[in-house]
Order: sequence, then C-alpha cells, then structure tokens
Amino acid sequence: MMTLFGDPAVWLPLAFAGLMGLSILIYVVLDGFDLGVGLLTPLATSAEKDKMVASIGPFWDANETWLVLAVGLLLVAFPVAHGAILTALYLPVAVMLIGLILRGVAFEFRAKVPAPRKPLWNRLFFTGSAMTSLSQGYMLGLYVMGLSNTPAAHAFAALTAVFLSVGYSAIGAAWLILKTEGALQQKAYDWARGGLWGLVLGIGAISIATPLVSERIWDHWFSVPEIFLLAPLPLLSVGLVIGLWIALRKLPDLPQDHCWIPFAMTSALFVLAFFGLAYSFYPYVVPEQITIYEAAAAPESLFIILCGALVVLPIISGYSILAYRIFGGKAQDLRYD
Repeated sequence: MMTLFGDPAVWLPLAFAGLMGLSILIYVVLDGFDLGVGLLTPLATSAEKDKMVASIGPFWDANETWLVLAVGLLLVAFPVAHGAILTALYLPVAVMLIGLILRGVAFEFRAKVPAPRKPLWNRLFFTGSAMTSLSQGYMLGLYVMGLSNTPAAHAFAALTAVFLSVGYSAIGAAWLILKTEGALQQKAYDWARGGLWGLVLGIGAISIATPLVSERIWDHWFSVPEIFLLAPLPLLSVGLVIGLWIALRKLPDLPQDHCWIPFAMTSALFVLAFFGLAYSFYPYVVPEQITIYEAAAAPESLFIILCGALVVLPIISGYSILAYRIFGGKAQDLRYD
C-alpha cells in the first residue's frame, strides 16, 4: 500500500510538509485577524472594545488549534528539524506561549470582573496579543535569515516582528469591517488603510532579504525560465495592494454587501506571501541546513501518522467551518449568562 504513489521516502515527507504548511497558513490568516483585533483595542472606546472582542469570541480558540496541529506535525514528522528550530527559537517561542496564555485568561476575565477592573484586563488582552504577534514576527525574521545568531539577523527579526504585527492589525481591521457596523466600522476602514502599509513593507522586506541570504534562493527566483514563470506572483501581489487600497477608500460609501472584500483581499495577500516563502525554502525545513527528506521520520512511522492526520484534519476543518457558519453575520454582544 505504501508504494502505491511511488517511493514513500519521497512522497511522505512531501505530504507532511504540505500538511504542515497548510496548517501554518490557515493559522496565520485565522489567528492573525483575532490577534490583530487585540492589537487594535487601545484605539477604541470601552463600548467598542466589547464589540471587537465579541467579533472574535466564537472563533479565537478554534483558530489556535491550527498552531497546535502545525507544531504537532513538525514534532512527529520532522523530529530532527523540530529540535533544531525550537532550540534556535527557544526564547521567542516562550514569549509567544506566555502571550497566548495571558491573552486567553484576559479574554475570559475581562467579561466577568467588576467594571472598575475591566480596563486592567483590556490592557492585558492587548499585551498578550502584542507579545504573541511580535514573537511570531521575530521567529519569522530569524527563520528567513537561516536561524543565524548574528546582530544583523536579530535586527532583521526585530524589524519583521514590527511589520508582522502591523500586518496582523491590517487583517484584524479588515475582519472588523466585515463583522461590525456604524462608527466602529468606519474606524476599522482607517485602521486598515494604515495597517496596509505595514503589511506591504513587511512583505517587501522579506521578499528582498530572502534571496540575498542564499545563493540557492536567488537562483530559485532569478534564473531563466523561473523568473518568467514566477512573475505572476509579485504582479498579483501588487495588483491586490492597489485593489485593496481602492476598496478601502470606496467601500465606506457602498452597501454592507461589499464589506467582505477587504478581508478576502488581505487574506489573499497573506496567502501569496506564504507561497512565495514556501517556494523559496523548499526542500529545506531548516533553512540551508536540513531538508524535509533528511529530517523526516521513518516512512513506516510517517504512514501511520498520516492515517491519523487524515482523520484529525477533517474534524478540525469541520468544526472550524461550522463555527464560522453558525456565527456568521455581524457581531452580537458576547454574553456569559
């Protein structure tokens, strides 16, 4: 059975790399918007904060499931890479976990504490969101720089941390355009226009840095015929940025039926950036050090794990889709009674 699709030592690592990449992509888009909403809370009034939190209330914990799945797949399918990556990123991973815990606790407590204590938990909700997004951006920057421990790598990682956080705020604002109405929605249009520039600068910085840190990646992108075959990727990205900017300026005057467009276009930008990174680093799972084939577990183990993944993945996808269907439409007040 394992030989139905050819050599299992080839297609199984590739299949798991695809599943892990898919999990990371879904996480970045879905948890990206609710982290972005958390980052935007200091700009809102108290009543608006309640509506913002209500807009992500039914979804945020399901969104984080995709991160658990991605890390789990890395651990069981690529144990060598798991050790190398987490060793290099130990501190930012710890900061991210603390931020996720703080954010989850603040989310629950802010809705239950007496009114005078609510501002404290609002601030902690923002702090947890900022810790999570900044640490993820820092990890992305170090990964792009090949996990090297140099001042230049850490400086670039710090820059990426800021840009990713601003990018998250952009997709968070786009989510608020979709889920809210009135004055808050108008504010969200302004926040999205500001966040778009951070997203563009972040994608641009990573796109420039990635081929410069590796001659292999440079050849991946700028050899012939690759440069012509890959041209649609940056061209589509530029087109999306222009289209999104126009949409953010025109949509406030149009009916609510069109308010899904900014979120869809911002998500598409994240998707294109992800595919660009995936193409750049393939077949390496640890940049320029370990390929997916070198890091993969034994084919027999991978096949058993794949059977489990093919059961778990539809379940996670199913309840995520169900949550978004049940809680579709504009956000309602988040109640615990």
